[in-house]
Amino acid sequence: MTLLLVVVFVALIFEYVNGFHDTANSIATVVGTKVLRPMQAVALAAVANLIGALAGEAVATTVGKGLVDIKFVTSTTITCGLLGGIVWNLITWWLGLPSSSTHAMVGGLIGSTVAAANSWGVVIFSKVDATKPWFAQGGVLYKVIIPMFTSPALGFIVGFLMMGVLYVVASRMTPGIVNAIFGKLQLVSATYMGFSHGSNDAQKTMGIITLAMFTATQSGELKNLPGWLSFLHTPTFEIATWVKVVCALTMAAGTAAGGWRIIKTLGHKMVRLHPIHGFAAETTAATVLMIAAKFGMPVSTTHAISTAIMGVGTAKSTKALRWELVERILWTWFLTIPATGVVAYVLVKLFAAFGWK
Repeated sequence: MTLLLVVVFVALIFEYVNGFHDTANSIATVVGTKVLRPMQAVALAAVANLIGALAGEAVATTVGKGLVDIKFVTSTTITCGLLGGIVWNLITWWLGLPSSSTHAMVGGLIGSTVAAANSWGVVIFSKVDATKPWFAQGGVLYKVIIPMFTSPALGFIVGFLMMGVLYVVASRMTPGIVNAIFGKLQLVSATYMGFSHGSNDAQKTMGIITLAMFTATQSGELKNLPGWLSFLHTPTFEIATWVKVVCALTMAAGTAAGGWRIIKTLGHKMVRLHPIHGFAAETTAATVLMIAAKFGMPVSTTHAISTAIMGVGTAKSTKALRWELVERILWTWFLTIPATGVVAYVLVKLFAAFGWK
């Protein structure tokens, strides 16, 4: 039971770090365009994240039981997987690079489970159901790898096209009128972005906590559980209401802490943004995230908003983007899953060496 409580605590630390690490995803554009001051934007994102986190559980179910064989998952493997994600998030936050908390968690969970089982066979690479379309299939391939490439591509293409349409719409307006109109519209798009971020990202930790309680219940670890802790007993894989509320509040608290290094990278360094650009980028990214959440795909908020900004910036001018910064961001994305997987793998082996199984 003590180890389970440690897992829940570490999972909530991950959720808090996710909140301030990914705050930039929700508010970088609205800060970069000066529509809202940083603290106003953080408050808006925190509330929107909270509401979004309570809106569903499809992503939580995918993360909790759709990526690895849960027979090999223990409280220790979950803890090591989360620690791998936390370490990576803190490193990339310190460097000001917008990396994916989603893929940090996925990589950590895969690495730790492979280490515990000493086999790659525990990874559910693909789970095909002939009665369903390709986007509704299960496993790492369909829920993580394919969306890892398709969501950024959609973010870039749709952002580029939306910006082109908005340029045509705004072509006969004065800059002052354009800024006034889209400054107000960006409040809507920023809220939409915060809601979609919460509906996708907060659910991942919900899935991890539920997985930890479910496996602890199945293994008999909670056999002599005191009555006042009975809420930890989870005989079936269902996301409890208290898990949703606690995860949502923790992410909102992390969001309120801010993530100024990454906000600076996305909102100021990559491309100069005006309200019309911010509206296009936020609306594009939020829509991509909502579609992914609908199908239970734990996609990266970071990838969606970053590539939407890239698409919007390219529509503005191919010279508007700082391509050397874009290259650094892309390398960070590709390294996230293997890096967190390796860290989690090593941690499991170290824990085993000290007899902590």
